Amino acid sequence: MSGLNLKEYKIGKNRKGAEAKPISIDSPVIRTPKAALKLKEKESFYSELQVLLLAGIDLKAALELIEGQQKNSKLRLVFREIKENLINGSSLSAALKASGCFSAYESFSIEIGEESGKLPDVLIDIAKFYNRSLKQRRQIIQALSYPVIVIIASIAAVGFMLNVIVPMFADIFKQFGGQLPGPTQFVISVSKLIQGSFLPVFFSILFVSIYSYFSRKKAWFRKYSSNFLSKVPIIGNLINLTYLARLCSALGLLTSSKVPLIQAVQLARQMVDYYPIETSLRQVEEDILFGKTLYESLAAYSIYNSRMLSFIRIGEEANKLDHFFYKLSIQFSEEIEHETSLLSSIMEPAIIIVLGLFVGIILISMYLPLFNLSSHIG
Repeated sequence: MSGLNLKEYKIGKNRKGAEAKPISIDSPVIRTPKAALKLKEKESFYSELQVLLLAGIDLKAALELIEGQQKNSKLRLVFREIKENLINGSSLSAALKASGCFSAYESFSIEIGEESGKLPDVLIDIAKFYNRSLKQRRQIIQALSYPVIVIIASIAAVGFMLNVIVPMFADIFKQFGGQLPGPTQFVISVSKLIQGSFLPVFFSILFVSIYSYFSRKKAWFRKYSSNFLSKVPIIGNLINLTYLARLCSALGLLTSSKVPLIQAVQLARQMVDYYPIETSLRQVEEDILFGKTLYESLAAYSIYNSRMLSFIRIGEEANKLDHFFYKLSIQFSEEIEHETSLLSSIMEPAIIIVLGLFVGIILISMYLPLFNLSSHIG
Protein backbone atom coordinates (compact mmCIF):
# COMPACT_ATOMS: atom_id res chain seq x y z
CA MET A 1 0.00 0.00 0.00
CA SER A 2 1.36 3.42 -0.89
CA GLY A 3 0.25 6.91 -1.70
CA LEU A 4 -2.55 7.14 0.85
CA ASN A 5 -2.72 10.64 2.29
CA LEU A 6 -4.99 11.58 5.14
CA LYS A 7 -4.39 15.28 5.66
CA GLU A 8 -5.82 15.84 9.09
CA TYR A 9 -4.79 13.93 12.22
CA LYS A 10 -5.14 14.82 15.87
CA ILE A 11 -1.79 14.41 17.52
CA GLY A 12 -3.14 15.61 20.85
CA LYS A 13 0.25 15.54 22.49
CA ASN A 14 1.80 18.72 23.82
CA ARG A 15 5.27 19.40 25.11
CA LYS A 16 4.15 18.24 28.56
CA GLY A 17 3.99 14.67 27.21
CA ALA A 18 0.26 13.88 27.03
CA GLU A 19 -0.75 10.78 25.12
CA ALA A 20 -1.30 11.00 21.36
CA LYS A 21 -4.86 10.19 20.30
CA PRO A 22 -6.19 8.75 17.05
CA ILE A 23 -9.08 10.41 15.28
CA SER A 24 -12.27 9.88 17.23
CA ILE A 25 -15.52 8.87 15.55
CA ASP A 26 -18.76 9.61 17.34
CA SER A 27 -21.11 6.86 16.27
CA PRO A 28 -23.60 4.67 18.09
CA VAL A 29 -21.94 1.36 18.86
CA ILE A 30 -22.81 -1.87 20.63
CA ARG A 31 -20.13 -2.97 23.09
CA THR A 32 -19.68 -6.52 24.29
CA PRO A 33 -16.35 -7.48 25.93
CA LYS A 34 -14.69 -10.52 24.34
CA ALA A 35 -11.34 -12.23 24.02
CA ALA A 36 -8.95 -11.02 21.32
CA LEU A 37 -8.84 -12.86 18.00
CA LYS A 38 -5.87 -15.08 17.18
CA LEU A 39 -3.37 -14.13 14.47
CA LYS A 40 -4.74 -16.72 12.03
CA GLU A 41 -8.32 -15.56 12.58
CA LYS A 42 -7.38 -11.93 11.94
CA GLU A 43 -5.37 -12.81 8.84
CA SER A 44 -8.31 -14.81 7.44
CA PHE A 45 -10.81 -12.05 8.27
CA TYR A 46 -8.88 -9.30 6.51
CA SER A 47 -8.04 -11.48 3.49
CA GLU A 48 -11.63 -12.63 3.01
CA LEU A 49 -13.06 -9.13 3.53
CA GLN A 50 -10.67 -7.67 0.97
CA VAL A 51 -11.59 -10.32 -1.63
CA LEU A 52 -15.32 -9.79 -1.09
CA LEU A 53 -15.05 -6.00 -1.37
CA LEU A 54 -13.03 -6.27 -4.59
CA ALA A 55 -15.74 -8.59 -5.93
CA GLY A 56 -18.23 -5.74 -5.56
CA ILE A 57 -20.03 -7.00 -2.46
CA ASP A 58 -21.04 -4.26 -0.02
CA LEU A 59 -19.56 -4.19 3.48
CA LYS A 60 -22.68 -5.38 5.31
CA ALA A 61 -23.18 -8.36 2.99
CA ALA A 62 -19.47 -9.23 3.19
CA LEU A 63 -19.63 -9.33 6.98
CA GLU A 64 -22.76 -11.51 6.80
CA LEU A 65 -20.90 -13.99 4.59
CA ILE A 66 -17.87 -14.00 6.91
CA GLU A 67 -20.14 -14.45 9.94
CA GLY A 68 -21.89 -17.40 8.29
CA GLN A 69 -18.57 -19.16 7.67
CA GLN A 70 -17.58 -19.16 11.33
CA LYS A 71 -17.88 -22.46 13.18
CA ASN A 72 -16.79 -20.89 16.45
CA SER A 73 -19.79 -19.32 18.21
CA LYS A 74 -17.62 -16.62 19.84
CA LEU A 75 -16.22 -15.54 16.47
CA ARG A 76 -19.72 -15.50 15.03
CA LEU A 77 -20.80 -13.20 17.84
CA VAL A 78 -17.86 -10.83 17.17
CA PHE A 79 -18.71 -10.43 13.48
CA ARG A 80 -22.43 -10.14 14.19
CA GLU A 81 -21.71 -7.27 16.58
CA ILE A 82 -19.51 -5.54 13.97
CA LYS A 83 -22.28 -5.90 11.38
CA GLU A 84 -24.92 -4.50 13.76
CA ASN A 85 -22.72 -1.52 14.56
CA LEU A 86 -22.40 -0.83 10.84
CA ILE A 87 -26.18 -0.97 10.47
CA ASN A 88 -26.49 1.49 13.37
CA GLY A 89 -24.33 4.01 11.49
CA SER A 90 -20.78 3.28 12.62
CA SER A 91 -17.86 3.12 10.24
CA LEU A 92 -15.95 -0.15 9.94
CA SER A 93 -13.02 1.25 11.93
CA ALA A 94 -15.32 2.36 14.77
CA ALA A 95 -17.14 -0.98 14.75
CA LEU A 96 -13.85 -2.91 14.99
CA LYS A 97 -12.66 -0.68 17.81
CA ALA A 98 -15.95 -1.10 19.70
CA SER A 99 -15.77 -4.90 19.48
CA GLY A 100 -12.71 -4.90 21.77
CA CYS A 101 -11.07 -7.60 19.64
CA PHE A 102 -8.94 -5.36 17.44
CA SER A 103 -6.02 -3.06 18.25
CA ALA A 104 -5.80 0.69 17.75
CA TYR A 105 -3.29 -0.01 14.97
CA GLU A 106 -5.92 -1.96 13.02
CA SER A 107 -8.83 0.41 13.54
CA PHE A 108 -6.68 3.44 12.70
CA SER A 109 -5.25 1.82 9.55
CA ILE A 110 -8.76 0.94 8.39
CA GLU A 111 -9.88 4.49 9.14
CA ILE A 112 -7.16 5.68 6.77
CA GLY A 113 -8.48 3.30 4.10
CA GLU A 114 -12.03 4.54 4.59
CA GLU A 115 -11.04 8.21 4.36
CA SER A 116 -8.80 7.68 1.33
CA GLY A 117 -11.16 5.35 -0.53
CA LYS A 118 -8.58 2.56 -0.62
CA LEU A 119 -9.97 0.23 2.03
CA PRO A 120 -9.15 -3.01 0.09
CA ASP A 121 -5.48 -1.95 -0.13
CA VAL A 122 -5.35 -1.36 3.61
CA LEU A 123 -7.10 -4.66 4.34
CA ILE A 124 -4.65 -6.71 2.28
CA ASP A 125 -1.68 -4.92 3.89
CA ILE A 126 -2.99 -5.73 7.38
CA ALA A 127 -3.61 -9.33 6.27
CA LYS A 128 0.00 -9.55 5.04
CA PHE A 129 1.21 -8.14 8.36
CA TYR A 130 -0.56 -10.89 10.30
CA ASN A 131 0.48 -13.51 7.75
CA ARG A 132 4.16 -12.60 8.28
CA SER A 133 3.71 -12.56 12.06
CA LEU A 134 2.02 -15.97 11.94
CA LYS A 135 4.73 -17.38 9.66
CA GLN A 136 7.48 -16.15 12.00
CA ARG A 137 5.75 -17.64 15.03
CA ARG A 138 5.36 -20.99 13.26
CA GLN A 139 9.02 -20.99 12.26
CA ILE A 140 10.08 -20.51 15.88
CA ILE A 141 7.66 -23.18 17.13
CA GLN A 142 8.84 -25.58 14.43
CA ALA A 143 12.49 -24.94 15.29
CA LEU A 144 11.95 -25.47 19.03
CA SER A 145 9.30 -28.21 19.10
CA TYR A 146 11.56 -31.15 18.17
CA PRO A 147 14.42 -30.17 20.54
CA VAL A 148 11.94 -29.59 23.39
CA ILE A 149 10.32 -33.01 22.85
CA VAL A 150 13.73 -34.69 22.73
CA ILE A 151 14.87 -32.86 25.89
CA ILE A 152 11.72 -33.93 27.77
CA ALA A 153 12.14 -37.53 26.59
CA SER A 154 15.82 -37.44 27.56
CA ILE A 155 15.09 -36.13 31.05
CA ALA A 156 12.41 -38.80 31.46
CA ALA A 157 14.78 -41.56 30.29
CA VAL A 158 17.67 -40.44 32.53
CA GLY A 159 15.26 -39.96 35.44
CA PHE A 160 13.89 -43.47 34.97
CA MET A 161 17.38 -44.93 34.95
CA LEU A 162 18.40 -43.03 38.09
CA ASN A 163 15.16 -43.78 39.96
CA VAL A 164 14.59 -47.41 38.92
CA ILE A 165 17.59 -49.05 37.25
CA VAL A 166 20.37 -47.63 39.41
CA PRO A 167 18.67 -48.57 42.76
CA MET A 168 18.28 -52.14 41.47
CA PHE A 169 22.00 -52.33 40.75
CA ALA A 170 22.77 -50.69 44.12
CA ASP A 171 20.88 -53.47 45.95
CA ILE A 172 22.86 -56.09 44.05
CA PHE A 173 26.16 -54.40 44.84
CA LYS A 174 25.28 -54.36 48.57
CA GLN A 175 25.04 -58.14 48.52
CA PHE A 176 28.52 -58.40 47.01
CA GLY A 177 30.06 -56.03 49.56
CA GLY A 178 33.48 -54.52 48.98
CA GLN A 179 34.53 -51.13 47.72
CA LEU A 180 32.63 -49.78 44.70
CA PRO A 181 34.45 -47.79 41.98
CA GLY A 182 34.32 -44.00 42.26
CA PRO A 183 32.04 -43.44 39.22
CA THR A 184 29.57 -46.04 40.54
CA GLN A 185 29.47 -44.43 43.99
CA PHE A 186 28.84 -41.03 42.37
CA VAL A 187 25.93 -42.27 40.22
CA ILE A 188 24.35 -44.06 43.20
CA SER A 189 24.69 -40.88 45.29
CA VAL A 190 22.99 -38.85 42.53
CA SER A 191 20.23 -41.47 42.34
CA LYS A 192 19.57 -41.25 46.11
CA LEU A 193 19.56 -37.45 45.92
CA ILE A 194 17.01 -37.45 43.10
CA GLN A 195 14.81 -40.00 44.86
CA GLY A 196 14.81 -37.91 48.04
CA SER A 197 14.17 -34.56 46.34
CA PHE A 198 11.89 -35.56 43.44
CA LEU A 199 8.59 -34.43 44.97
CA PRO A 200 9.94 -31.10 46.36
CA VAL A 201 11.56 -30.31 43.01
CA PHE A 202 8.43 -31.32 41.08
CA PHE A 203 6.11 -29.15 43.17
CA SER A 204 8.59 -26.26 43.08
CA ILE A 205 8.68 -26.38 39.27
CA LEU A 206 4.88 -26.63 39.19
CA PHE A 207 4.52 -23.62 41.51
CA VAL A 208 7.00 -21.52 39.51
CA SER A 209 5.22 -22.43 36.26
CA ILE A 210 1.78 -21.49 37.59
CA TYR A 211 3.07 -18.28 39.19
CA SER A 212 4.87 -17.32 35.96
CA TYR A 213 1.72 -17.94 33.92
CA PHE A 214 -0.42 -15.64 36.07
CA SER A 215 2.36 -13.02 36.27
CA ARG A 216 3.20 -13.03 32.58
CA LYS A 217 1.46 -9.70 31.88
CA LYS A 218 2.95 -7.84 34.84
CA ALA A 219 5.61 -5.26 34.00
CA TRP A 220 8.31 -6.67 36.32
CA PHE A 221 7.87 -10.19 34.98
CA ARG A 222 7.93 -9.07 31.34
CA LYS A 223 11.04 -7.01 32.03
CA TYR A 224 13.09 -9.77 33.65
CA SER A 225 11.85 -12.57 31.38
CA SER A 226 12.62 -10.56 28.22
CA ASN A 227 16.08 -9.62 29.57
CA PHE A 228 16.81 -13.28 30.34
CA LEU A 229 15.56 -14.58 26.99
CA SER A 230 17.44 -11.93 25.02
CA LYS A 231 20.72 -13.18 26.53
CA VAL A 232 20.17 -16.83 25.54
CA PRO A 233 22.50 -17.69 22.62
CA ILE A 234 20.76 -17.94 19.22
CA ILE A 235 17.28 -18.01 20.80
CA GLY A 236 17.67 -14.46 22.16
CA ASN A 237 18.69 -13.11 18.76
CA LEU A 238 15.83 -14.99 17.13
CA ILE A 239 13.27 -13.44 19.50
CA ASN A 240 14.69 -9.94 18.94
CA LEU A 241 14.58 -10.39 15.16
CA THR A 242 10.96 -11.56 15.29
CA TYR A 243 9.75 -8.48 17.13
CA LEU A 244 11.92 -6.10 15.10
CA ALA A 245 10.43 -7.55 11.91
CA ARG A 246 6.94 -6.99 13.32
CA LEU A 247 7.83 -3.43 14.32
CA CYS A 248 9.26 -2.56 10.89
CA SER A 249 6.27 -4.09 9.13
CA ALA A 250 3.85 -2.01 11.22
CA LEU A 251 5.84 1.20 10.78
CA GLY A 252 6.15 0.54 7.05
CA LEU A 253 2.38 0.30 6.67
CA LEU A 254 1.72 3.43 8.73
CA THR A 255 4.41 5.66 7.23
CA SER A 256 3.41 4.65 3.68
CA SER A 257 -0.08 5.88 4.59
CA LYS A 258 1.40 9.29 5.46
CA VAL A 259 0.59 8.90 9.15
CA PRO A 260 2.66 11.39 11.21
CA LEU A 261 5.74 9.69 12.60
CA ILE A 262 4.88 10.29 16.26
CA GLN A 263 1.50 8.64 15.83
CA ALA A 264 2.98 5.81 13.75
CA VAL A 265 5.41 5.05 16.58
CA GLN A 266 2.62 5.12 19.14
CA LEU A 267 0.38 2.77 17.15
CA ALA A 268 3.24 0.40 16.27
CA ARG A 269 4.17 0.19 19.96
CA GLN A 270 0.72 -1.23 20.67
CA MET A 271 1.32 -3.99 18.13
CA VAL A 272 4.68 -5.15 19.50
CA ASP A 273 4.14 -7.08 22.72
CA TYR A 274 7.81 -7.12 23.71
CA TYR A 275 8.94 -5.20 26.78
CA PRO A 276 12.33 -3.80 25.56
CA ILE A 277 10.77 -2.38 22.38
CA GLU A 278 7.65 -1.06 24.12
CA THR A 279 9.60 0.82 26.79
CA SER A 280 12.06 2.25 24.27
CA LEU A 281 9.28 3.47 21.96
CA ARG A 282 7.59 5.33 24.83
CA GLN A 283 10.75 7.39 25.24
CA VAL A 284 11.18 7.69 21.47
CA GLU A 285 7.75 9.36 21.28
CA GLU A 286 8.93 11.98 23.76
CA ASP A 287 12.24 12.48 21.95
CA ILE A 288 10.53 13.05 18.60
CA LEU A 289 8.19 15.61 20.15
CA PHE A 290 11.22 17.55 21.37
CA GLY A 291 12.84 17.60 17.94
CA LYS A 292 15.02 14.50 17.76
CA THR A 293 15.04 12.34 14.65
CA LEU A 294 13.87 8.74 14.80
CA TYR A 295 17.44 7.60 14.16
CA GLU A 296 18.81 9.63 17.07
CA SER A 297 16.09 8.37 19.41
CA LEU A 298 16.49 4.67 18.55
CA ALA A 299 20.31 4.82 18.65
CA ALA A 300 20.17 5.07 22.46
CA TYR A 301 18.88 1.46 22.72
CA SER A 302 20.99 -1.63 22.03
CA ILE A 303 18.07 -3.73 20.78
CA TYR A 304 18.12 -1.78 17.50
CA ASN A 305 21.13 -3.01 15.56
CA SER A 306 23.45 -0.85 13.46
CA ARG A 307 21.99 -1.99 10.14
CA MET A 308 18.46 -1.00 11.19
CA LEU A 309 19.71 2.37 12.44
CA SER A 310 21.62 2.99 9.20
CA PHE A 311 18.55 2.22 7.08
CA ILE A 312 16.37 4.51 9.20
CA ARG A 313 18.91 7.31 8.98
CA ILE A 314 19.04 7.05 5.19
CA GLY A 315 15.25 6.80 5.03
CA GLU A 316 14.83 10.00 7.04
CA GLU A 317 17.35 11.88 4.92
CA ALA A 318 15.75 10.67 1.67
CA ASN A 319 12.19 11.03 3.02
CA LYS A 320 11.52 7.35 2.19
CA LEU A 321 11.09 5.78 5.61
CA ASP A 322 8.27 3.49 4.44
CA HIS A 323 10.50 1.97 1.74
CA PHE A 324 13.32 1.24 4.18
CA PHE A 325 10.95 -0.14 6.82
CA TYR A 326 9.62 -2.64 4.29
CA LYS A 327 13.19 -3.53 3.29
CA LEU A 328 14.11 -4.12 6.94
CA SER A 329 11.00 -6.22 7.52
CA ILE A 330 11.89 -8.49 4.59
CA GLN A 331 15.54 -8.79 5.67
CA PHE A 332 14.61 -9.59 9.26
CA SER A 333 12.15 -12.23 8.03
CA GLU A 334 14.88 -13.85 5.94
CA GLU A 335 17.21 -13.79 8.94
CA ILE A 336 14.55 -15.48 11.06
CA GLU A 337 14.32 -18.32 8.52
CA HIS A 338 18.10 -18.71 8.59
CA GLU A 339 18.29 -18.59 12.41
CA THR A 340 15.50 -21.15 12.86
CA SER A 341 17.16 -23.60 10.46
CA LEU A 342 20.51 -23.02 12.21
CA LEU A 343 18.90 -23.58 15.60
CA SER A 344 17.42 -26.90 14.48
CA SER A 345 20.65 -28.10 12.88
CA ILE A 346 22.68 -27.30 16.02
CA MET A 347 20.30 -28.40 18.77
CA GLU A 348 19.26 -31.78 17.38
CA PRO A 349 22.74 -33.40 17.25
CA ALA A 350 23.81 -31.59 20.45
CA ILE A 351 20.88 -33.04 22.40
CA ILE A 352 21.54 -36.55 21.06
CA ILE A 353 25.24 -36.30 22.00
CA VAL A 354 24.47 -35.07 25.53
CA LEU A 355 21.82 -37.77 26.03
CA GLY A 356 24.26 -40.42 24.81
CA LEU A 357 26.92 -39.19 27.25
CA PHE A 358 24.53 -39.32 30.23
CA VAL A 359 23.24 -42.79 29.37
CA GLY A 360 26.76 -44.01 28.62
CA ILE A 361 28.13 -42.72 31.95
CA ILE A 362 25.30 -44.37 33.89
CA LEU A 363 25.66 -47.72 32.12
CA ILE A 364 29.46 -47.82 32.41
CA SER A 365 29.24 -46.86 36.11
CA MET A 366 26.78 -49.69 36.77
CA TYR A 367 28.82 -52.29 34.91
CA LEU A 368 32.23 -51.35 36.36
CA PRO A 369 31.69 -53.37 39.59
CA LEU A 370 30.59 -56.38 37.50
CA PHE A 371 33.74 -56.13 35.42
CA ASN A 372 35.86 -55.94 38.61
CA LEU A 373 33.98 -58.91 40.07
CA SER A 374 34.51 -61.01 36.95
CA SER A 375 38.25 -60.17 36.95
CA HIS A 376 38.54 -61.26 40.61
CA ILE A 377 36.70 -64.50 39.87
CA GLY A 378 38.91 -65.06 36.84
